[in-house]
Amino acid sequence: MQPLTDRTLVLVTQPTRVDELKARFNTVEQARFYVEHLGQRFDDYLAEHAQYEAAVARTEGHLREVGRVSRLPRRFLPTYLFGPDDTVVVVGRDGLVANVLKYLPVQPVVGVNPDPARWDGVLLPFGPDDLPAVVPEVLRGGRTRRAVSLAEAALSDGQRLLAVNDLFIGPRTHVSARYVLRAGGREETQSSSGVIVSTGLGSTGWFRSLMTGAAAVAAARAGEPPAPMPETAEPWEARLLHYTVREPFPSRTSGTELVYGRIEEGQALQLVSQMPEHGVIFSDGVEADFLAFNAGTTATIGLAEQRGHLVV
Repeated sequence: MQPLTDRTLVLVTQPTRVDELKARFNTVEQARFYVEHLGQRFDDYLAEHAQYEAAVARTEGHLREVGRVSRLPRRFLPTYLFGPDDTVVVVGRDGLVANVLKYLPVQPVVGVNPDPARWDGVLLPFGPDDLPAVVPEVLRGGRTRRAVSLAEAALSDGQRLLAVNDLFIGPRTHVSARYVLRAGGREETQSSSGVIVSTGLGSTGWFRSLMTGAAAVAAARAGEPPAPMPETAEPWEARLLHYTVREPFPSRTSGTELVYGRIEEGQALQLVSQMPEHGVIFSDGVEADFLAFNAGTTATIGLAEQRGHLVV
């Protein structure tokens, strides 16, 4: 069959738990022994692995009927050179889609849920067998794409980091983060366990957990029943960010007034590190991909000009 396009279809995949255990223990049987020795059932790991491999195989088969396919394991994302006309298909969890969007300023992303019985798939609206209809529409520009606003951390040394869900600014280890926070024309020296900046897409994730915990603690201190989980959802395309300070500590030299706020279009949150070492900024929970944020470094946090483009 003649391919429909000569454009590249990039198929992004991620390792399963079995793949990661095999890399650690050399063989599947050694991995099985380790897991079962801890009292867990290895059959679930194998079932997940088999389902994922089957979904990837079906996805790749459908894509090869459309055009040229380039398989891209997750670990190569930071160094892969995407072409401006590439269409990217992601098979994995929601977090993989979020990670991919950071590297794509214009290219559309098609999220494929490999196991709907296991994963909710908020960012994975399609199954492998939807692709023969969906991908040709994407190539013709006839499929709706939803914009996703990103956050950006820009350091005073020129380094930058994008986030689809959230940015963490704070200590790499379990010590206090010390910094000066500037927001809305005000400034405060703080000591905390770090600052979270959330996008619209990330507003139902880590940020919501922090808000829920804070609301529960406040209710308990007031002797009131637990409050309903606060609604934090924002549209994915919302041109605003939320920030919250984790566990701010009041002292003679550190304040706790600027602990929550919004960052709108044209505004910025600024932090100046006072940490001699172990200060970091990472995005979307990927701790291995970080910027050092140590004493004297200034980070300016705001909305990124770049947006993600998710096919829906």
